[in-house]
Amino acid sequence: MHLEDINIISLDKLITPGKLKQQHPTNESINEHVAQSRQTIRNILDRNDPRLMVVVGPCSVHDPEAALEYAQRLKKLADAVADDLFITMRVYFEKPRTTVGWKGLINDPHLDGSFRIAEGMSIARDLMLEINAMGLPIANEALDPISPQYLQDLISWSAIGARTTESQTHREMASGLSVPIGFKNGTDGSLGVAINALQSVRHPHRFLGIDHEGTVSVVHSKGNQHAHIVLRGGGGKPNYDSVSVKLTERALRDKSLDTNIMIDCSHANSNKDPALQTLVAANVAQQIVDGNQSIIGIMLESNLLAGNQSLGDDKSQLEYGKSITDGCIDWETTESSLKDLAKRLKVRKSA
Repeated sequence: MHLEDINIISLDKLITPGKLKQQHPTNESINEHVAQSRQTIRNILDRNDPRLMVVVGPCSVHDPEAALEYAQRLKKLADAVADDLFITMRVYFEKPRTTVGWKGLINDPHLDGSFRIAEGMSIARDLMLEINAMGLPIANEALDPISPQYLQDLISWSAIGARTTESQTHREMASGLSVPIGFKNGTDGSLGVAINALQSVRHPHRFLGIDHEGTVSVVHSKGNQHAHIVLRGGGGKPNYDSVSVKLTERALRDKSLDTNIMIDCSHANSNKDPALQTLVAANVAQQIVDGNQSIIGIMLESNLLAGNQSLGDDKSQLEYGKSITDGCIDWETTESSLKDLAKRLKVRKSA
């Protein structure tokens, strides 16, 4: 009697994390850059660095060429505002789907449903190597519990999304990640699942994973002490305003957690209108100028072009530099918004 793999069509073996890293190796300069970037973020969370962390970039990367052009522009901007902002590029390769849809560059690098994941891993790693070589830190979403073994050495900050913050698998994984990590509040806007996650991730865990040779292993983690909450709104309501921030501070203190808060300017906080992200960022800046001490960072979804486009059958019709997932603000808006943010924070420091 056939009892296993009844709904499995096939199993394709994937290259091991160790072999992928041998084929696409890092170097001493990149290693030092990643280590320093991670430490800078830890310093911001520990209040040893007064700058505001900014995670900015495409909702998801589908075109490596456009992502590199964006990174080059962002690096120049990051250098210009480095006294007040610590900019990290959003380089997301995996997309959670409410039902079905394109799952990201790693899963489907050719945008055609062919799911050549081995190619996707190679493309993703090469792109991350190039961006790090520019001296630009990388942020991503830790969605799949296997992929960090392939890419985590090139990442400076990770997020756990609203759909997975409640997942025990993702909390366990995050407890062993080598980067500071943000947990988003639930899709309904509630704080409870994120606060529970912050309590969980600080503790040691034992769970199933893979090692660098791809062998299934029992992973023993020591806990991640640099996790924080990310407010992204939910349930049709924003939660970036000063009252919501104060309530979040109180909820964190009640559980003896650090009052480190990042504001996601997109999603429900912008009513899913990308153009409103700049207003959210300006509001957050004003809160900081007025004396808020808990907001340590913001997130912005940004691309070369504004808005988004549908992924159709004819890929030649796609506009260069425009998102195929959530809508983004364009580069010019991004640049002016972040320069204005840096200016406001400089005034605060002077005062």
